[in-house]
Formats: sequence, structure tokens, C-alpha cells
Amino acid sequence: MPSFKGQIFSKLPQAGTSIFAVMSKLAADFDAVNLSQGFPDFPVSEKIISKVNHYMKKGYNQYAPMPGVPKLRNAIAKKVLDTFNVAYDPETEITVTAGATQALFTAISTFVKDSDEVIIFEPAYDSYAPAVKINGGLVKYAELKAPDFKIDWEEVKKMISNRIRMIIINSPHNPTGSLLAESDLIQLDLLTRNSDIIVLSDEVYEHLIFDGNKHQSVCLYPELVSRSLVVGSFGKTFHATGWKTGFVLAPANLTSEFRKLHQFVVFASNTPIQHAIADFLGEPENYLHLPDFYQAKRDFFVQKLEASRFNIIPCYGTYFQLLDYSIISDEPEMVFAERLVKEHGIAMIPLAPFYHKQPNQQLMRVCFAKKEETLAKAAEILCKI
Repeated sequence: MPSFKGQIFSKLPQAGTSIFAVMSKLAADFDAVNLSQGFPDFPVSEKIISKVNHYMKKGYNQYAPMPGVPKLRNAIAKKVLDTFNVAYDPETEITVTAGATQALFTAISTFVKDSDEVIIFEPAYDSYAPAVKINGGLVKYAELKAPDFKIDWEEVKKMISNRIRMIIINSPHNPTGSLLAESDLIQLDLLTRNSDIIVLSDEVYEHLIFDGNKHQSVCLYPELVSRSLVVGSFGKTFHATGWKTGFVLAPANLTSEFRKLHQFVVFASNTPIQHAIADFLGEPENYLHLPDFYQAKRDFFVQKLEASRFNIIPCYGTYFQLLDYSIISDEPEMVFAERLVKEHGIAMIPLAPFYHKQPNQQLMRVCFAKKEETLAKAAEILCKI
């Protein structure tokens, strides 16, 4: 096909292909065990699949209401009330989205305008900064320091100005598996009071928390609730990342603005899946078992790696584990990751692409949302390196 001959002004001139796509393609090309992209390799519940099929056959195949199917929004409201004792109005404060990434992009696009500043904590999920930049915003990076990846609130305080429009937080944290503590949310609360700062809280791994820890949602803090958009994901909760169904919780005045843009981005998300998830959420055992389920996978994988030369960074949530390879090699992370695929048949994600300056900390992120046989095979390979 002939190429376009006119001038192209890229809104993201530095952006390339996502590291997740790069490593997954490399894994496929070399038939490697793929622990890179964050998706389960075990089946979705037959129970929820049958519910999707049920609603398809009943004819629920046309557009859903723009904010989401009412019974799903009601189910989300009940779940949040039961979990955090916070009441969101399903009519005016809950919106169903076509996945969490769409929710994040729409939230940023709704509230960030030219020259607004947004604080992002690095390492960070790779969609945050591009969404800010494409809307004319300026990213201010606060670095989480290895190995515990905690927030330095004194550093954050120095970054605050009247140009800060948004602070994006993520807990449980992708890619490090760290958690925000109660003290972190208190600091955030104090820092944003009496300001125009909006908090965008990415809580898609809310149910994947280990070792008896508690999820510190902004929902638990009344002042933060008043200025926050909380993003959730059913793809993470129900092992169905390809269904791309998420939600946003926010006060009515923020939701009203969010929906103005949401309607023009996707209008509505998948109808039969919304109905099926609403039914599934009505049985709390379908998600309350997740901490034990994924902690067992984490523990199984870590135990299998005890004989390896990798240093295991503690993981308290999500389904990602960081591995330090500094005693194995001094190669840059991307070089090491590519060599692992080509020479050893295993794919992992280097941590560097989660930073804007891409430092070399000799850390790899692996996904343990896999069957035990996959994890055992991966550990066997890693123990030989």
C-alpha cells in the first residue's frame, strides 16, 4: 500500500511498541515459557462462562446503557459497601468501562489539560504517562526506591505546586508487588486537602493481597473519596483479561465529567459479560478466595526458586514477582531478558521500561498467574541459569 506523503505530527514521538507485546512476541517466536505479560494460563470459571452464554442466548447482545448495566452497577455498589462500608450511588457514581486501561485513559483525558502537572510514581504501569502527555499534561516523576519501593513523601511534598492537577497511585502495585500502607494514604490525604488535586487510584489488583495484609483503598478515607476516581478490573478478579471489563467509582460531580468523555470513547462495554459478572458478584466466595489462591501460587513458585541464583524481592500483592539477577550477570535488563528467551526458553519483563529514564537495576518481573506445571517448568529453567 502506498505510504502517506504528507507531514505527520506524532503526539507520542518517543513511544514504541509496548514491552508486553515485544516480550510476548519474542516468547512466541522462540516457543518460550511466557511469564512476561500478565495474564493467567488457566481456564476461566465454567460457571461464569455459562452465565455469559446464557445471556447471549437470551438476546442480551445489543448496546448496554452508557454508564453500564444497572444490575452490575448495583452489584458493584453492594460489594464496595460490604468491603469498605462506603456507599456509592450506582446511578450517579459508578461507571462500567471497557477495561481498566480505558478507564484510566478516560479519567486522565477528562481532567488533565494543557500544562497541568501529574505526579506518577515510578516504576509505573506504562499507560499512565502517555495518557497524560497526549492530553498536553506534564509528568512529574517520583521514584520508588528498590527493594521495598516505598513512597518518599518528603520528596512528593517538594513537587506540589498549584499546577499539580492529579496524583496517580497504584496499590497493589504493578510491577513491584508492593502495597501502600495506612500511613501512605494518611500522607496523601493531608497533602491534597484544601487543594484542587484529583487522585486517580488504580486498584485493579484489590483482591490479590497476601500474608494477611489489608488493601488500603482510598475508599477508606472520606476526604480522599471526595477527590478520587477509583479504577477496578473484573479481568483481574475473574481471570478473564480478554473480556476487558472494568469500572470507575467517583463522586457524582467527578463521574458526571468522566461520563461526558466516556460516552465518546466507547459509549458502553460488553453487554452479556456485564450481566454475567453481576450474577457472579452476587456470590462473594467468587472473589473472597483470591488472596489464598494467588498466595499459594506465589509460595509455590518462590519455593521452587530457592535453589536458583536469583534474589527474590518480597511480593505482597498482584500476581507479579520481581527477581534480582545481579549475581548472575551485569548485562542491561533488556539484553538479559532477550538472552533468557533465546538461550533458555523463558520470557520475563525487564523492570527498566516501567521508568522514563530506564535505569538498569538488574530486576525482572515475572507473572505467576499460571498453572503449577507452568511455574514448575519455569522454575526448573531458572534454577539452571
